[in-house]
Amino acid sequence: MTGHGTGALLVTVGAAVGAPARWWVDRAVTRAIAGRTEAQDVPWGTLTVNLVGSLLLGVVAGLTVRLGTDVVALLVGTGFCGAFTTFSTFAVETVRLADAGRWRAAAANVVGSVALGLVLATLGYAVGVRL
Repeated sequence: MTGHGTGALLVTVGAAVGAPARWWVDRAVTRAIAGRTEAQDVPWGTLTVNLVGSLLLGVVAGLTVRLGTDVVALLVGTGFCGAFTTFSTFAVETVRLADAGRWRAAAANVVGSVALGLVLATLGYAVGVRL
């Protein structure tokens, strides 16, 4: 078990990398779909970071079980993934889609985020316990 000071440092370092990584990935994805009107309804940047984060957190959870240490969980799981993924932005973007009357896009965002996130976390966990 990691001490409080060491744990806080690991979380801080992971978060310091995760937050700008989220911003960068969101911007890159948004630029990649710019001009594609059919793709504009779904907030692809947020969906991408949340799905990648779900997969990575699943791997970290599996590794933590396999290795019996919380160092990776604190650094990558709580720190990086906690700052990289964003439930609040997902919620606000979904509400904005619904408020604009884009119910299908709002529903697709919810189903895509939750269902695919669970599938990817499960897949990641299965990989993590075998690494």
